[in-house]
Amino acid sequence: MKAVIQRVSRAIVAVDGHVVGEIEQGMLIYLGVGSADGSDQVAWLVDKIANLRIFDDPAGVKTTLSIKDIGGAALVISQFTLLADATKGRRPSFTPAAAPEKASALYDTFVDALGLQVPVQSGRFGADMQVTSVNEGPFTLVLEHPPPERSQQAGQA
Repeated sequence: MKAVIQRVSRAIVAVDGHVVGEIEQGMLIYLGVGSADGSDQVAWLVDKIANLRIFDDPAGVKTTLSIKDIGGAALVISQFTLLADATKGRRPSFTPAAAPEKASALYDTFVDALGLQVPVQSGRFGADMQVTSVNEGPFTLVLEHPPPERSQQAGQA
């Protein structure tokens, strides 16, 4: 499971010209579900995201507060393209991504579990969505569970 997290002051998702999700200060989370992912990955990622200290405190001390600490919200967008493998050829392969039925179920589980900790809005799974955001910082992180092998990271550096 892979998530791209952006610290935002505002984020909106629309489908067919209609807003289906909107937040003010918080996180815009793009979530990709892999074919080997399950409830363990959801639990790890929800805990990590809900407690991740990426917000500044009122005194300006950097990255001391979590989304829960600031009373922020999350906008979660399904994005299977995060699992793309573009190492060969010119066209990405989406084989590592979970089948739509499995991905949809785990996406919903993630949204529900995160919603128990912070207010959550979401896009519409499988829809053509238009996402607008104001990225603060900019501050963007990629979280992956299980994490990529260190040998792969070293080879790509």
